[in-house]
Amino acid sequence: MYNKAVLDNGLRVITSTMPHSRSVCLAILVGAGSCYETDEEAGISHFAEHLFFKGTERRPTAKEISEAIEGVGGIINGSTDKEVTAFWCKVASPHFPIALDVLSDLLLHSRFDNEDTEKERQVIMEEINMNLDIPQQRVNMLIDELLWPEQPLGREVTGYKGTVSSITREQLLDYVARRYMPNNTVISIAGNIQHEEAIARIEPLFNKWAAGEPSTSYVTNDKQTEARLRIDSREIEQAHLCLAVHGFSYSHPQRFTIGLLNTVLGGGMSSRLFTEIRERRGLAYDIHSYAEHFLNSGSFIIYAGVDPKKVQIALAAILEELSKIKQGVTANELTRAKELTKGRLYLRFEDSQNVALWYGSQEILMRQILDIDDVISIVDAITMDELKQVAEEILTDNGLNLAITGPIKEEKPLRQLLRV
Repeated sequence: MYNKAVLDNGLRVITSTMPHSRSVCLAILVGAGSCYETDEEAGISHFAEHLFFKGTERRPTAKEISEAIEGVGGIINGSTDKEVTAFWCKVASPHFPIALDVLSDLLLHSRFDNEDTEKERQVIMEEINMNLDIPQQRVNMLIDELLWPEQPLGREVTGYKGTVSSITREQLLDYVARRYMPNNTVISIAGNIQHEEAIARIEPLFNKWAAGEPSTSYVTNDKQTEARLRIDSREIEQAHLCLAVHGFSYSHPQRFTIGLLNTVLGGGMSSRLFTEIRERRGLAYDIHSYAEHFLNSGSFIIYAGVDPKKVQIALAAILEELSKIKQGVTANELTRAKELTKGRLYLRFEDSQNVALWYGSQEILMRQILDIDDVISIVDAITMDELKQVAEEILTDNGLNLAITGPIKEEKPLRQLLRV
């Protein structure tokens, strides 16, 4: 399904040929993210990602960069997460050389101009303000802070006003020099292109990029001895809550088991939570669960938006479902979860962007790739007993974390409910 090459400077290139596709997606993934920042430079990874798009020597403005891709009908964008920064471009397959030229140019030759830096600083301040104003975003910030207090994983990717306002151009350039290296980067390409052609075009552009020694770890502590609760009280129409426990890392042997548990509990409109909380009780419009995985940790989170007057009722109902799932799942539920998981995976693989990010993300994080058939085999082998064991392991009274954004002030009644 894919081919891999490693250039002399350590740059890894992965290609997946999709002969029936009319597009090509080029993704460049770097081992840079908020987890590799100090407290003082929180948000610098995200800040740098923005500035890569602001101009190069050949294309001095953001408009020239975007026009080069949009002028051939393509899409270009970037994103910063806790462990990875990604730059990607999707174009019709004949325009792959243009996509490669633009992305290599911005990655290797961005100017980080002083004026651009100051303008983008204000843009990011507005992004921070926007996220603080969106209750779904705010409650997600709070739950991460509860799960990983005073740790990199608990820090907001965009940083904070105090840190973003003080980051200098020199700090940005120093951070890029520390993290942006060929041996800390993966280029992943999916679509109607051959491996040999891709390597022939990539090597001349990147072969002079010098390797270095990036750090590959950060502090993580999942230990928790009692339930945690935090409320951000604000006058809005709904109360937005996240109920979470610690989960599993990318390398954990039960990573896919927790994925199936998530599907049974809150993945889709036939899940237990959707059926009970929305369909039967009418307590929420949006309720779902999801599992996140990181290098050395993970989380399992339930989100719901509910009437502030019914927060206790909704929370009690959710906790009841958690208690029930610790008793096990049915054979029909396991079959449904497996088929839903496999079906969604097959559908993802119809899109070149998803394929490029699937292979590239695994390589940059794990240096090991599971192909779609590998994952299907793992999922098919999971048993009901394994789901029960995982539920019992992660769903404990002392491991619960509850974050709420909304017109809620009293903690005690909610804290008394935190039992599974």
